[in-house]
This record gives sequence, C-alpha cells and structure tokens, in this order.
Amino acid sequence: MKITICKEFRFESAHYLPEHEGQCRYIHGHSYKLLIGIQKQIDPFLIYENQEMVVDFGALKSIINEYIIEELDHTLLNEYEGYKDIPFPNYAPTAESIVIWIVQILEKEFKHWDCDLEFVRLYETETSYAEWRK
Repeated sequence: MKITICKEFRFESAHYLPEHEGQCRYIHGHSYKLLIGIQKQIDPFLIYENQEMVVDFGALKSIINEYIIEELDHTLLNEYEGYKDIPFPNYAPTAESIVIWIVQILEKEFKHWDCDLEFVRLYETETSYAEWRK
C-alpha cells in the first residue's frame, strides 16, 4: 500500500518578472506556501508491528528548512545565486521555475531515503499555485 505524507512550509520573498507585460514586472513580495508530498510503499501489517512510517515529519522539516526555506526566505529571488543550475528565462523566478528548482534540490536529497518525492506545490497567492507531480 502506498502512503503519502505532506508537510506545509511558509516563506516570504520578493521577485519581479522583467519581460512580463503585467504588474508582475515590478518588484513585489509574496507570502509563499509550500506543500511537499513524500510517498512510500508500506506493508500495512508492519505499521502496527514496527510503527513503520513514510518518513519522520521532523526529519522532513529539517531537510526542507535547510535546503529550501533558509535559502529563499526574505530574499529578492531575482538576485539569489542558488539558481545557477536552472536556466530561468531572463533570470525571472516564476512560481513554475521555483518549483522546478525545489524539485531538483529535493530529488537529490531524497535519493538517500527509502521514499519518493511525490509532489511539490507552491502557492504564490492564497488561490494561485504551481505544482509538480511525479
């Protein structure tokens, strides 16, 4: 049986989209909400016997905080040097490109764990988000 666990995170960042025709071409900030889903195949009988889990929520929190939140919180994303591995068009950190960056970071980290990154959802506003799913 596959089980997915989810953890929610928040961070504050600013950005601008220089080639965009709308209001987003000007510097502005967002209160981002990030949801991470991790999945693992679990034997339901072992859950009761061994207290098996997908991954410890505390361990997941530590990884996300270290590699994502501490890097992006209270930054001007357009000037963040950690994006060197992603060819942002015109160096414009859209919600979509930030999700790609997060997926690339986390897939490297979760190779060492016995679980899979299932989805990354990044809310740029309360009602708008970009999402990657495996």
